[in-house]
Amino acid sequence: MLRLYDSRLSGNSWKIRILLSQLGLAYDRVTLDLQKGEVREPAFRQISRFARVPVLVLEDGRPIVESGAILLHLAQGTPYLPDDPYLRTEVMGWLFFEQADLQKAIAIPRVLHLHGLAQERQQDIERLHLEGYPGLEKLDQWLRGRTWLVGEDYTIADLALSAYVSLADQGGYDMARFAGIRDWLVRVHGQRGWVPLIPDAGH
Repeated sequence: MLRLYDSRLSGNSWKIRILLSQLGLAYDRVTLDLQKGEVREPAFRQISRFARVPVLVLEDGRPIVESGAILLHLAQGTPYLPDDPYLRTEVMGWLFFEQADLQKAIAIPRVLHLHGLAQERQQDIERLHLEGYPGLEKLDQWLRGRTWLVGEDYTIADLALSAYVSLADQGGYDMARFAGIRDWLVRVHGQRGWVPLIPDAGH
């Protein structure tokens, strides 16, 4: 059986749980406590060369690291990754964009807010917002008049970008200005098999 190493509040790990649910794949979940440094344990470092989650261990014991790589692996041969070479490349382009332009800029302010450090790290948050808002604006503009990011169907591009973008308000981002993103997130969250970050959170 597949085994997923993740953490409770990780947006990158959440992406994998959503896709596994949408594909109807059974898996064992091993949830690590980042605050306790469990990702730095020697046993975990044997399977995660970058010492971070998520990691998907295949049935034959081989690990796959990095959320984008895991999504691409799982989506092979499914409706969530187009067969058309150009559209597939477009999907990968969005995965790269998310990690380069959005993930860090959204994730770090969110973590600082969740850990009660927002006030003392306000300058860091403001700097990251200056990096993140342009990426959100590009995403919002692309979505105006479009249903999905690539082609005519929901793909792992939508899944991957929606995770952290839907959590951006937890890091102090004013998401009310992005109507295109707001409507798109409603569509993404309405997809069959979508699961919330925390199952009992009710959203």
